[in-house]
Amino acid sequence: MGATRILIAGIGGVGGFFGGLLAKQFEDNQRVEVSFLARGAHLKKIQEAGLTVIEGKEQFVAVPKLASDNASEIGEVDYIIVCTKSYDLEQTIEQLAPCIGPQTVILPLLNGVDCRDRIQKLLPNNLVCDGCVYIIARLSRPGVVENLSNIKKLFFGMEGGSDARLYALENLLRKAGVAVTLTPHIEKVIWEKFVFISVMATATTYFDAPVGPILADADKRNTVTALVNEVAQVAQAKGIAISNNMPEKVLAKLETLPSAATSSLHSDFQNKKADTEVQSLVGYVVEAAHQLSVEVSTYRQLFSEIQGRD
Repeated sequence: MGATRILIAGIGGVGGFFGGLLAKQFEDNQRVEVSFLARGAHLKKIQEAGLTVIEGKEQFVAVPKLASDNASEIGEVDYIIVCTKSYDLEQTIEQLAPCIGPQTVILPLLNGVDCRDRIQKLLPNNLVCDGCVYIIARLSRPGVVENLSNIKKLFFGMEGGSDARLYALENLLRKAGVAVTLTPHIEKVIWEKFVFISVMATATTYFDAPVGPILADADKRNTVTALVNEVAQVAQAKGIAISNNMPEKVLAKLETLPSAATSSLHSDFQNKKADTEVQSLVGYVVEAAHQLSVEVSTYRQLFSEIQGRD
């Protein structure tokens, strides 16, 4: 038996934090190898001095078995944890071809609810699971990733089933100190998170404002409730059993955020980024609603106005 090989593709906040924990735990272990796919100045720093992971007053340096921007150099692996942006997904999977064998398991930890389907289309014969994380982490400078919250949960699984390879991955993640849950009900987990991040991204971007001022204004707050109801109807039409009190849940969660908190989509628009996740966070709801004959007039109107600013 050779070593179990894990590749983290995309070493931003999410990939850097969870990949950092894995690389640190298995650095001197002959039976588990953790590699990073990264690029640019960030990659150079990791190659020179490892990846620094900061959490509150604690920090550690993680040294992967290999850090590279070339998938061929890494070669075939057992697990690929994909942590790039959702608009890069197809391109990333193509780039990862030299790392993917018939037994390779792919775990996407991206924003959006259609990532597994998009990967499975490209890799029909591989086990592709669903995953999502609750964490506020960012790449603060090349070679340094910071967890800005005390939440760091990872959920993954395949809906209605499982596989020995998933139990093995859960075990490795747990050994590395990750708060991980392997569940056969992953769609509910992913959709409940998606309702929250899609609504927050749509509202903050459309109103060009952080959470506090939106919640303080009665009309804007009503728009938020309308968005939650619409995306929840899409989930129900897809047969996903999300909680029936989603508006209360989402508003309660938004209330716990700092008044100045905003979404990464809103930040990307403010920074005039060429690529954003507007399609996977907002456009997806409009498209899915159309296919399922669900009326989402608020989403349609806001999506069309946000696109007009692009």
